[in-house]
Amino acid sequence: MKNPEAMHCTILKGSREPELYVYVPFAKAETNIPEELRSRLGKIKEVMSLEITPDKKLARVDAAKVLNEIREQGYFVQLPPVISGQVLFDGD
Repeated sequence: MKNPEAMHCTILKGSREPELYVYVPFAKAETNIPEELRSRLGKIKEVMSLEITPDKKLARVDAAKVLNEIREQGYFVQLPPVISGQVLFDGD
């Protein structure tokens, strides 16, 4: 039986910002991304497609939050991780 909370999503990334990803509903792909975000991304390419459920383990984001934002605004933006200067200089 299919989970009613599940959503088949496409994950996209742009050429301008490494590690910035945009999750969109599978059928909509790039059409849900606002023009301002499109221009920030540059050339957009598909990274992967997968089914996301609220309890699915994702690498850096909470799946329930991803699903909620996609339902509310049509997409979810995963920003690059923040790397502090302290991490870069420890051990020098």
